[in-house]
Amino acid sequence: MNHPIALQPHRTSHDRAWVHDALDALAQEAARSADTHLLKLALPGFPGIDFYFKDEAAHPSGSLKHRLARSLYLYALCNGRLHEGQPVVDASSGSTAISEAWFARMLGLSFTAVMPACTAPRKIRDVQALGGRCDLVEDPSQVHARAAEHAARGACHLDQFGLAERATDWRGNNNIAESIIQQMAREPQPMPAWIVCGAGTGGTSATIGRYLRYRRLDTRLCVAEPSGSGFVQGWRTRDRNAAARRPTLIEGIGRPRVESGFLFEVVDHVIEVPDAASIAAAWMLEDLLGRRYGGSSGTNLVACLQLAATMRARGERGSIVSLLCDPGERYAETLFDPTWLAARGVDIAPARAALERCMATGVWTPSAFPLAG
Repeated sequence: MNHPIALQPHRTSHDRAWVHDALDALAQEAARSADTHLLKLALPGFPGIDFYFKDEAAHPSGSLKHRLARSLYLYALCNGRLHEGQPVVDASSGSTAISEAWFARMLGLSFTAVMPACTAPRKIRDVQALGGRCDLVEDPSQVHARAAEHAARGACHLDQFGLAERATDWRGNNNIAESIIQQMAREPQPMPAWIVCGAGTGGTSATIGRYLRYRRLDTRLCVAEPSGSGFVQGWRTRDRNAAARRPTLIEGIGRPRVESGFLFEVVDHVIEVPDAASIAAAWMLEDLLGRRYGGSSGTNLVACLQLAATMRARGERGSIVSLLCDPGERYAETLFDPTWLAARGVDIAPARAALERCMATGVWTPSAFPLAG
């Protein structure tokens, strides 16, 4: 005789209803903030080469990570990992945590960000202002273990580093790659020669690289990273146990180890950028675009200039697209503070002068950007 399965109907139906409401809320939010501006920049040293920067800092939570945070919540909900009233946790150096805290508040959930204690103070305050809690860890290598401790006590671990490359729908659904290609459609050189991004969790580069292949596009993907990062070392050797040669001052990218979401095979080229050059370029973006952006945006700009100089030397024309990842105001007490930079022995003046010469002449001078050690 077959016996019916006991389903605990009250709890199951109530939880399913909450999940449906949460998914509706995320869908409504996505429709309200469906896209970000693509800013065009012309530089005198590069006739025939158009530069575009996608302003991801314009998202409601202020960064590129808004897309990732939404995807991580969707992934957790649709996989049955996130329930009504459940605490949420993730390990983050800041921007992802701010976006995750923003969505947690929208869904009525408590959120804890496990962050390195050296995270920019403004980012910590931003998480707290959204109702999140910051669990600061002195040793940055221990953030994953601390997040796992929270999960063991019942929190839903959003796990940006473990799930970023699979949580986003890389085939479409207005992911960042699809958005770029659609926005470029009416431009003079609509098919980018290069798209440039960093590798924080690996999710953005994985999404873009997969999408370019899925659409059978000739556009190539370049990852711009702080010199000697874990991604750089791993990509060059295809060693997933590779570690960074040195730490970086650029938050959000330049991971010390090869994260599980790093997909080396979809990346066509990697450019290493010294911290001083990234910071100098971040300062220059304010002059070029009228607004401050963070250090990883500066890293992207440096890589764009290097790619463009190579194209110019070969007599090539085309367009290059990159990302403006988060607002510079989050780094007012760090990267944009001359006293803070001086205390760390960072002089951005030589790098800035070299970058300005490159923008004016179209010539890249490698000796102006030494990659130490």
